[in-house]
Order: sequence, then C-alpha cells, then structure tokens
Amino acid sequence: MLKRIFDILVSFLLIIITIPLFILIAICIKVTSKGTIFFLQKRPGKKGELFKIFKFRTMELGSDKMTKGVEVLKNDPRITKIGKILRRTKIDELPQLINVLKGDMSLVGPRPERIDSLNDYTDEISKRLLVRPGMTGLAQVSGNIYLTLQERYKLDIYYVENQNFLLDTKILLRTIGVVLFGEEKYRNQNIKRIKK
Repeated sequence: MLKRIFDILVSFLLIIITIPLFILIAICIKVTSKGTIFFLQKRPGKKGELFKIFKFRTMELGSDKMTKGVEVLKNDPRITKIGKILRRTKIDELPQLINVLKGDMSLVGPRPERIDSLNDYTDEISKRLLVRPGMTGLAQVSGNIYLTLQERYKLDIYYVENQNFLLDTKILLRTIGVVLFGEEKYRNQNIKRIKK
C-alpha cells in the first residue's frame, strides 16, 4: 500500500511538472513525422491483466511489427529524428506516468512485455506478473539492451522476490544515471554493486 501511495504522489507531481515538456514534444513529433503523437499498445500487467501502455511515438508508422525479445537499437533506421533523442533520454517513456497514476504500472518493476511473450513463460518467468510492471526496473539499470532476454528475466525475478523500498530507491536513482550517461555505463553491473 505504501508503494502504491508513493507511486500516486510521485507520478501526479511529475505529470504536473512535465506538462510543458509534454506539449513541446507533441509539437515536435507532429512537425517532424506523420502519425500519432502517442504509441499505444496492449501489454500484460499484474496477474496478466491487459492494459494499454502509453509512449511518445519514436518510430515511423508500421514499425511496431517487431520480433519478440529483440530490442530496437539506437541506429535502427525506423526511428525518427526526434525519436532518437526521445529514446536516448528515455523521455519517450514519460507518458507512462499516466499508467502509473491509473494503477496499471508502478514506477519500479519488471518492464511490461508484448502479449506474445507470454507464450514462452515458464512458471519461474511468470513470477514477473506477481507485481505491477514498472517504468524502470532492475534490468533497465543493469545494462538492459546489452543483456540477453534470459538475463533480464533473472533480474526481474530477483526484483520480485526481493523488492523493498530501499531497492526501489536505488533503482530510481540509478535510472537518473542511465538517462544522463546511457545504458552502456551500467553494463554487467548487478544489484550487489548498486550503491546509489
């Protein structure tokens, strides 16, 4: 309950603070490429219940047909010019603050995957669905795209089995570092090395 209260307070505050940024990004997306401002897609949340995840659109229309478990790399030609900036700084994820406020997501938790990924879930991997998915998570601050899918799953399960306020705080603080310095800086750094 305390985690949920924290999520509500922080997401509401951040939404208010970033409204001018939301407007600026929306204008940039519309001016520089065809299509919608937001990218919406159904994802499995807590207990596998589906919800629509919000993101700023960073890719050309029709680019959402992606291979399961394959990350979009920064030099992918489908990414728009403004999309490269949004993805590098993680600003494309900001609309998920709305998901957090609604209760679909948490600030910290396993990242929500595409629905077709559920077909490959074992009982162990399914532990990811015991908590709300997060805007950021242990895998995202431990190398993310430089990790294999199985490595990310292991970190997600570790988080589910060991979650606490201190761990959430460490992940949130390191997320700031990821935004500023990139995912490469934290490649191969596991939870025991998270100091701040």
